[in-house]
Amino acid sequence: MSGKKIVLAYSGGLDTSCILVWLKQKGYDVICYMADVGQEEDFDEARTKALSLGASKVCILDIKKAFVDEFIWPWVHSSSLYQDRYPMGTALARPCIARGLVKVAVENGADYISHGATGKGNDQVRFETSCYALHPTIKVIAPWKIPEFYDRFPGRPELFVFAKENNIPLPVTPKSPWSMDANLMHISYESGILTDPETVAPEGIFQMTTDPEKAPDYAETLQIEFQKGVPVCVKNVSDGTDVTGSLELFKYLNTVGGRHGIGRIDIVEDSTIGLKSRGLYETPGGMIIHDAHVDIEIYTMDREVRKIKRSLGTAFTELVYQGKWYSPECQFIRDCMAKSQECVEGVVDLKIYKGAIYILARTSKKSLHNKALVSLDELGGYVPSDASGFIKLNALRLQEYWRKRGFESNIKGTANGNV
Repeated sequence: MSGKKIVLAYSGGLDTSCILVWLKQKGYDVICYMADVGQEEDFDEARTKALSLGASKVCILDIKKAFVDEFIWPWVHSSSLYQDRYPMGTALARPCIARGLVKVAVENGADYISHGATGKGNDQVRFETSCYALHPTIKVIAPWKIPEFYDRFPGRPELFVFAKENNIPLPVTPKSPWSMDANLMHISYESGILTDPETVAPEGIFQMTTDPEKAPDYAETLQIEFQKGVPVCVKNVSDGTDVTGSLELFKYLNTVGGRHGIGRIDIVEDSTIGLKSRGLYETPGGMIIHDAHVDIEIYTMDREVRKIKRSLGTAFTELVYQGKWYSPECQFIRDCMAKSQECVEGVVDLKIYKGAIYILARTSKKSLHNKALVSLDELGGYVPSDASGFIKLNALRLQEYWRKRGFESNIKGTANGNV
């Protein structure tokens, strides 16, 4: 193996720092790769640390805008949440990060890649499946799935011993008793004391959002303009702020949403490998956009088209969660969803206050709403007597079904007495 180039997805933390040294000891020429997806991180410090530990090179890619435009926006199109609750901030970031990992491997002539994802989690699947799809001949070295590694390091205490033996700088502050993953879209909190779903998360755990009980005692009103199903402008009616540009407006909604405690959840989800896992997430900007998008989509999209698109959205979230972003079926679904968004445009007015999002109004030139047709004060071309035939035809199937099975059973248990 001596001299074999390997690109390590590096965070600068204890785990990947130890993996870096371990790979060096195995004879690999280690190139460290870091992706800037909007997390709060000292990249210069991490670069210096990696080089001091023996990395031959450190590549840091700023992929924040690509993350928004190419990964978060398709999620907005989907109008969907994994298992009805999870906005998938981590799941969406992984294929974006993996693309950069493969890019660095190709540009540096590396035949191997490595990562620090554990053998029980979702990320191992997302990283490796994405890398194999993008580079079919790449080889993955995943230490946490190699018996030689996990037998030697069954837990963090053994990693600390290894770090001391190899002069790997240890964290200067105590590690939180849970794991965190941060990016532009969210912060997740898992494992440690959060593993037990019956344990109430400690107060103050969230970092991206204010506790709704301590949020400002005033609401802020926003106007979000959509074109082809994605936001292109955000205006804060309360203070006059006007923001455009995908990355800029997403960051702004994170700030204003975080100020009001938007987007906190505590859930148990079904992981890709079949385990039920508890996680806490905060997704302020993402949830504001999600709720506004659902509103403008219903206003502008045909009902039957939206039924199909919703089913595609559910399939999309499951595929992305399982690490299949680069699968042909996921590409097909993204293309279909993008097509469905061609007329999804307009402005949504909403209010955020104490952790809640309130839709106030919406306007769109592409609206399918006909004010005269739905008004109760004028006919507007509608013929009420037509409804009788519509109702009879819709009831025909039900009449026949219960005529054969005994309609009397439907009214058993109805309260007796005079009305």
